[in-house]
Amino acid sequence: MTPEMPEELLCMMRRGEGPDVEFKKSETELSKDVYETVCAFSNRDGGHVFLGVKDNGAVVGVRDDVVDKEMKEFVVTINNDSKVCPPLFITPEKYDVDGKTVIYINVPVGDDVCRCGGKIFDRSGEADIDITSRSYDVYRLYAGKHEKVYLDRVTGFGIEDLRPDLIERARKMTNATNTHHPWQTMKDEELLRSAGLILRDGQTGREGVTLAAILLFGQDITIMSALPFYKTDALVRVEDKERYDDRDVVITNLLDSFDRLTAFGEKHLSDTFHLDGTVRVSCRDIILREIIVNLLCHRDFSSEYTAKFVIEKEQMFTENASKSRRKGVLDLRTAVARSKNPPLAKVFREIGLADELGSGMRKTFKYTKMYSEGAEPTFSEGAIFRTTVPLCKIATIKVGPGTGADLEREEDKRDAFAEHDEGASGGRVSEEGKEEEVQSKKVAARQAEIMEYCLVPRSREELQNHFGLASSAHFKEIYLDPLIEAGKIKMTTPEKPNSRNQKYVKA
Repeated sequence: MTPEMPEELLCMMRRGEGPDVEFKKSETELSKDVYETVCAFSNRDGGHVFLGVKDNGAVVGVRDDVVDKEMKEFVVTINNDSKVCPPLFITPEKYDVDGKTVIYINVPVGDDVCRCGGKIFDRSGEADIDITSRSYDVYRLYAGKHEKVYLDRVTGFGIEDLRPDLIERARKMTNATNTHHPWQTMKDEELLRSAGLILRDGQTGREGVTLAAILLFGQDITIMSALPFYKTDALVRVEDKERYDDRDVVITNLLDSFDRLTAFGEKHLSDTFHLDGTVRVSCRDIILREIIVNLLCHRDFSSEYTAKFVIEKEQMFTENASKSRRKGVLDLRTAVARSKNPPLAKVFREIGLADELGSGMRKTFKYTKMYSEGAEPTFSEGAIFRTTVPLCKIATIKVGPGTGADLEREEDKRDAFAEHDEGASGGRVSEEGKEEEVQSKKVAARQAEIMEYCLVPRSREELQNHFGLASSAHFKEIYLDPLIEAGKIKMTTPEKPNSRNQKYVKA
């Protein structure tokens, strides 16, 4: 019995043909130009082919007596290097759509440039374009396919320029996912060779460690010698939006970079309460892990563009240079995952910091919806790859001991956490909840005092000095703005809210 087509594929069909979706009627026989489409998809960004569907999206179905014949013919042809070179290993699937059979073909991005009948096809909009005689377009296609070679370059450095402690750390980290991982019994050189981090230069015949090995395990001075443009800039712009509240410029190996960027995020983002089913999870930590691993592993290291990790009041985002063959916002349902730097991705998978290809986007999407109260992340691809995670108010409330301003915010942080935890856990009532309720009442009492003090117009400086509140941003966010929005106090010159002569008076 033919299974029903999954909902995500049905949604894809309803949107119609596009850069990564193609319909072929193929009602009684396989459309011959389907191989050109498969070749173009393989050369570009991958795609989805539906047989038994007209160009306008109408489902006619593949006739039952030819379904198996068409599927067999397709598999035989794409594995025939005289027709498709190099051969593609793709398995078509058949699904039921309203009682009609549709054959679905998922075409992944190819590692090499694919030719169909000796010709090279590329995808542009809804069309398959023959670019065989367009030398520049062919060059760009080949260059994009072999971008991973950059980190496979053999350097003039040797194992002695790497840090043995980092290699040992990676060896131990494999124990978390596999207690019998082969790396645990290998010597350092054997480990590096098994990970593809020691290679032989095909032109010179010289053997040595690769750029990927330097990034993963190199001494800082070695990294700067091999990759002078490499660094990651971490910034917080919550209060001081012109410059920054905190900053860390990270120029070190990828393992230590992961730790420092993660610690930076943990320092400035609240770890709110969430249940995934019946299990308590740290959505913050999962999101940080996924976006930081992506930032470190999938950037274009040949670019001078400085990678960034930025936390703002209403969002955080990462940016890195990328050699992309498409532009725009990625759709989780149709995006085709492609490893930008396979040597790095392999090591991160082995040590448990990354999972299978494409899982990072799915996890970021899932846990952002939990962490940010239903909001969704966006992934924008182009010359610069950007991941944006929206943040709710509680995420950037300062925590922990510090200055007087920090302590003021700590008092109100408890009230914010109380509201958030009540929604996340279904209305838990506890001793902590009682304490948080008390803190909420303290804020309300102080707001009442501010209203009373504003029986005559007062400046913000007068108000802060009178109530002993050191942080102007804290005072404005927790006390002043809520009172203005509620119509309980008003500005004396509302047409110039940022005027230095601005005062506030009870409404």
